[in-house]
Amino acid sequence: MIALLVIDMQNAFFETPELAAQQDRVVSGCNRLLEGFKAAGQAALLVGTEHERDKSTWTLSMLDDDQGFIFRGSGQAQSVPGLIKEDLPQLNKTRDSAFVGTNLLARLRNWDAGEVVLAGVSTHNCIAQTAADAFAHNIRVTYAKDAMASEADQDAADMLRILSATYRQPIQSSDEILARLSGAN
Repeated sequence: MIALLVIDMQNAFFETPELAAQQDRVVSGCNRLLEGFKAAGQAALLVGTEHERDKSTWTLSMLDDDQGFIFRGSGQAQSVPGLIKEDLPQLNKTRDSAFVGTNLLARLRNWDAGEVVLAGVSTHNCIAQTAADAFAHNIRVTYAKDAMASEADQDAADMLRILSATYRQPIQSSDEILARLSGAN
């Protein structure tokens, strides 16, 4: 089984001009993957970030700056317009990695998923941290290059180069990924 993780496709992340300019492309790429995974009977999960206003879930930088972000129930926490989300399971996280403080590993084990395809934002933060933790749990990772974006292009390229080479995590197009699904169990 291959599972698709669509990470942080929320309004808050597309407030930056760099990501706002890529929103339509990334939404389209994620939707194409979501439709393909559904058609192939593979698992997909929407992963989002949400914090509490009482500071109990804030990161160190948020605490240092006394500035919260993406509060539960806010407009920032909502999925970006146009993203397919009906009938999809969702996972909320409070750290960059989708594995930290969540039941993601149990979900992947329950699905018998030995590989995850990562899509969404931001390549150099949440996608990279999730990929590194997947490797630590012996789960293979593939990056969907046409369904990801970052507000820091050079950082994203550097992270992908390092993770792809060090952890043997391929970077593929959605076409390449969807072509492999017919052979996945």
